[in-house]
Amino acid sequence: MVRVRLAAEFTGLFFVLVALYAVASPPGGPIPVLVVLAVAAAVYLRRQDGFDRRDLWRPEALRDVWRPALALWCATAAAMTGLVAWLTPDRLFELPRERPLLWAAIVVFYPLVSVYPQELLFRAFQLYRYRPLFPDPRWAALAGAAAFGFAHVIFGNVLAVVLTLAGGWLFARRYQRTRSLFVVSVEHAAYGLLIFTVGLGSSFYHGA
Repeated sequence: MVRVRLAAEFTGLFFVLVALYAVASPPGGPIPVLVVLAVAAAVYLRRQDGFDRRDLWRPEALRDVWRPALALWCATAAAMTGLVAWLTPDRLFELPRERPLLWAAIVVFYPLVSVYPQELLFRAFQLYRYRPLFPDPRWAALAGAAAFGFAHVIFGNVLAVVLTLAGGWLFARRYQRTRSLFVVSVEHAAYGLLIFTVGLGSSFYHGA
Protein backbone atom coordinates (compact mmCIF):
# COMPACT_ATOMS: atom_id res chain seq x y z
CA MET A 1 0.00 0.00 0.00
CA VAL A 2 2.84 2.41 0.80
CA ARG A 3 4.49 1.74 -2.57
CA VAL A 4 1.19 2.27 -4.40
CA ARG A 5 0.65 5.58 -2.61
CA LEU A 6 4.19 6.72 -3.33
CA ALA A 7 3.89 5.70 -6.99
CA ALA A 8 0.69 7.72 -7.33
CA GLU A 9 2.32 10.68 -5.59
CA PHE A 10 5.45 10.50 -7.76
CA THR A 11 3.42 10.31 -10.96
CA GLY A 12 1.06 13.07 -9.91
CA LEU A 13 3.73 15.49 -8.73
CA PHE A 14 6.35 15.04 -11.44
CA PHE A 15 4.24 14.17 -14.47
CA VAL A 16 0.56 15.07 -14.10
CA LEU A 17 1.13 18.48 -12.51
CA VAL A 18 3.88 19.28 -15.00
CA ALA A 19 1.59 18.35 -17.91
CA LEU A 20 -1.18 20.53 -16.49
CA TYR A 21 1.26 23.42 -16.09
CA ALA A 22 2.47 23.00 -19.67
CA VAL A 23 -1.12 23.08 -20.97
CA ALA A 24 -2.23 26.00 -18.79
CA SER A 25 1.02 27.97 -19.26
CA PRO A 26 0.25 30.41 -16.41
CA PRO A 27 1.89 33.85 -16.41
CA GLY A 28 5.03 34.51 -14.42
CA GLY A 29 7.09 31.58 -15.64
CA PRO A 30 8.11 28.44 -13.75
CA ILE A 31 10.60 29.98 -11.29
CA PRO A 32 8.06 31.03 -8.61
CA VAL A 33 6.46 27.58 -8.66
CA LEU A 34 9.87 25.92 -8.54
CA VAL A 35 10.98 28.00 -5.55
CA VAL A 36 7.79 27.24 -3.61
CA LEU A 37 8.15 23.50 -4.27
CA ALA A 38 11.85 23.59 -3.37
CA VAL A 39 11.13 25.34 -0.06
CA ALA A 40 8.47 22.73 0.72
CA ALA A 41 10.97 19.97 -0.15
CA ALA A 42 13.62 21.53 2.11
CA VAL A 43 11.19 21.78 5.03
CA TYR A 44 10.19 18.16 4.52
CA LEU A 45 13.79 16.93 4.39
CA ARG A 46 14.86 18.85 7.48
CA ARG A 47 12.06 17.17 9.43
CA GLN A 48 13.15 13.65 8.48
CA ASP A 49 15.27 11.85 11.07
CA GLY A 50 16.69 9.57 8.39
CA PHE A 51 17.92 12.36 6.17
CA ASP A 52 21.44 13.68 6.70
CA ARG A 53 21.17 17.47 6.50
CA ARG A 54 24.82 17.70 5.51
CA ASP A 55 23.73 16.36 2.11
CA LEU A 56 22.15 19.75 1.40
CA TRP A 57 25.62 21.31 1.10
CA ARG A 58 28.78 19.21 1.81
CA PRO A 59 31.18 21.30 -0.35
CA GLU A 60 34.24 19.25 0.62
CA ALA A 61 32.97 16.47 -1.67
CA LEU A 62 34.00 18.59 -4.66
CA ARG A 63 37.68 17.81 -4.00
CA ASP A 64 37.25 14.19 -5.04
CA VAL A 65 35.27 14.72 -8.23
CA TRP A 66 36.20 18.07 -9.76
CA ARG A 67 38.82 16.66 -12.16
CA PRO A 68 36.63 14.06 -13.91
CA ALA A 69 33.64 16.42 -13.76
CA LEU A 70 35.67 19.20 -15.38
CA ALA A 71 37.02 16.84 -18.06
CA LEU A 72 33.49 15.76 -18.96
CA TRP A 73 32.31 19.36 -19.05
CA CYS A 74 35.18 20.41 -21.31
CA ALA A 75 34.45 17.58 -23.75
CA THR A 76 30.77 18.50 -23.76
CA ALA A 77 31.56 22.19 -24.24
CA ALA A 78 33.80 21.43 -27.23
CA ALA A 79 31.21 19.16 -28.83
CA MET A 80 28.33 21.55 -28.20
CA THR A 81 30.25 24.56 -29.51
CA GLY A 82 31.25 22.64 -32.61
CA LEU A 83 27.70 21.52 -33.31
CA VAL A 84 26.23 24.99 -32.90
CA ALA A 85 28.97 26.47 -35.10
CA TRP A 86 28.25 23.86 -37.76
CA LEU A 87 24.44 23.73 -37.67
CA THR A 88 23.43 27.28 -36.68
CA PRO A 89 26.55 29.48 -36.84
CA ASP A 90 24.52 32.69 -36.50
CA ARG A 91 23.44 31.58 -32.99
CA LEU A 92 26.94 30.81 -31.70
CA PHE A 93 27.53 32.87 -28.52
CA GLU A 94 24.40 34.82 -29.43
CA LEU A 95 23.43 35.82 -25.89
CA PRO A 96 26.78 37.20 -24.65
CA ARG A 97 27.34 38.91 -28.01
CA GLU A 98 23.94 40.57 -28.41
CA ARG A 99 22.61 40.85 -24.84
CA PRO A 100 25.64 40.87 -22.54
CA LEU A 101 23.79 42.37 -19.57
CA LEU A 102 21.12 39.68 -19.71
CA TRP A 103 23.83 37.03 -20.03
CA ALA A 104 25.64 38.47 -16.99
CA ALA A 105 22.40 38.46 -14.99
CA ILE A 106 21.86 34.80 -15.90
CA VAL A 107 25.41 33.96 -14.79
CA VAL A 108 24.72 35.53 -11.39
CA PHE A 109 21.12 34.55 -10.68
CA TYR A 110 20.57 31.27 -12.55
CA PRO A 111 22.54 29.15 -10.03
CA LEU A 112 20.71 30.73 -7.10
CA VAL A 113 17.07 30.91 -8.15
CA SER A 114 16.94 28.01 -10.60
CA VAL A 115 19.73 25.46 -10.16
CA TYR A 116 19.79 24.91 -6.40
CA PRO A 117 15.98 24.78 -6.12
CA GLN A 118 15.90 22.20 -8.93
CA GLU A 119 18.53 20.10 -7.19
CA LEU A 120 16.62 20.28 -3.91
CA LEU A 121 13.48 19.01 -5.60
CA PHE A 122 14.79 16.58 -8.20
CA ARG A 123 17.78 15.14 -6.37
CA ALA A 124 17.64 15.53 -2.59
CA PHE A 125 13.86 15.26 -2.16
CA GLN A 126 13.11 12.85 -4.98
CA LEU A 127 15.88 10.37 -4.26
CA TYR A 128 15.08 10.34 -0.55
CA ARG A 129 11.28 10.39 -0.66
CA TYR A 130 10.88 7.67 -3.28
CA ARG A 131 13.57 5.23 -2.16
CA PRO A 132 10.96 2.52 -1.44
CA LEU A 133 9.87 2.70 -5.10
CA PHE A 134 13.38 2.52 -6.53
CA PRO A 135 15.70 0.65 -4.15
CA ASP A 136 18.27 0.13 -6.91
CA PRO A 137 20.26 3.40 -7.25
CA ARG A 138 20.41 3.12 -11.03
CA TRP A 139 16.67 2.74 -11.33
CA ALA A 140 16.25 5.67 -8.94
CA ALA A 141 18.57 7.76 -11.12
CA LEU A 142 16.70 6.70 -14.26
CA ALA A 143 13.33 7.60 -12.75
CA GLY A 144 14.74 10.92 -11.61
CA ALA A 145 16.16 11.63 -15.05
CA ALA A 146 12.79 10.86 -16.64
CA ALA A 147 11.02 13.23 -14.26
CA PHE A 148 13.66 15.93 -14.74
CA GLY A 149 13.50 15.65 -18.51
CA PHE A 150 9.71 15.64 -18.56
CA ALA A 151 9.62 18.78 -16.41
CA HIS A 152 11.22 20.62 -19.32
CA VAL A 153 8.31 19.96 -21.69
CA ILE A 154 7.08 23.35 -20.48
CA PHE A 155 9.63 24.93 -22.82
CA GLY A 156 7.91 23.43 -25.82
CA ASN A 157 10.80 21.80 -27.65
CA VAL A 158 12.44 18.40 -27.88
CA LEU A 159 16.01 19.64 -27.38
CA ALA A 160 15.29 20.85 -23.84
CA VAL A 161 13.85 17.46 -22.89
CA VAL A 162 16.69 15.45 -24.46
CA LEU A 163 19.45 17.50 -22.87
CA THR A 164 17.84 17.43 -19.45
CA LEU A 165 17.25 13.69 -19.62
CA ALA A 166 21.00 13.27 -19.97
CA GLY A 167 21.68 15.90 -17.34
CA GLY A 168 19.18 14.35 -14.95
CA TRP A 169 20.98 11.01 -15.10
CA LEU A 170 24.39 12.64 -14.62
CA PHE A 171 23.30 14.79 -11.68
CA ALA A 172 21.41 11.97 -9.97
CA ARG A 173 24.38 9.62 -10.15
CA ARG A 174 26.73 12.36 -8.97
CA TYR A 175 24.50 13.09 -5.99
CA GLN A 176 24.23 9.41 -5.12
CA ARG A 177 28.01 9.12 -5.08
CA THR A 178 28.91 12.38 -3.35
CA ARG A 179 25.87 13.03 -1.13
CA SER A 180 26.48 16.70 -1.88
CA LEU A 181 23.87 19.08 -3.25
CA PHE A 182 26.65 21.65 -3.59
CA VAL A 183 28.58 19.45 -6.03
CA VAL A 184 25.60 18.70 -8.26
CA SER A 185 24.50 22.34 -8.17
CA VAL A 186 27.94 23.47 -9.34
CA GLU A 187 27.89 20.88 -12.12
CA HIS A 188 24.30 21.68 -13.08
CA ALA A 189 25.10 25.41 -13.18
CA ALA A 190 28.17 24.79 -15.33
CA TYR A 191 26.17 22.90 -17.96
CA GLY A 192 23.26 25.32 -17.84
CA LEU A 193 25.50 28.35 -18.31
CA LEU A 194 27.25 26.54 -21.14
CA ILE A 195 23.89 26.14 -22.87
CA PHE A 196 23.01 29.81 -22.43
CA THR A 197 26.47 30.93 -23.53
CA VAL A 198 27.00 28.74 -26.59
CA GLY A 199 23.72 29.71 -28.26
CA LEU A 200 21.08 27.21 -27.13
CA GLY A 201 19.49 29.33 -24.42
CA SER A 202 16.36 30.04 -26.45
CA SER A 203 15.41 26.38 -26.02
CA PHE A 204 15.25 26.96 -22.27
CA TYR A 205 13.25 30.17 -22.19
CA HIS A 206 9.71 29.79 -20.88
CA GLY A 207 7.38 29.45 -23.82
CA ALA A 208 10.20 29.16 -26.33
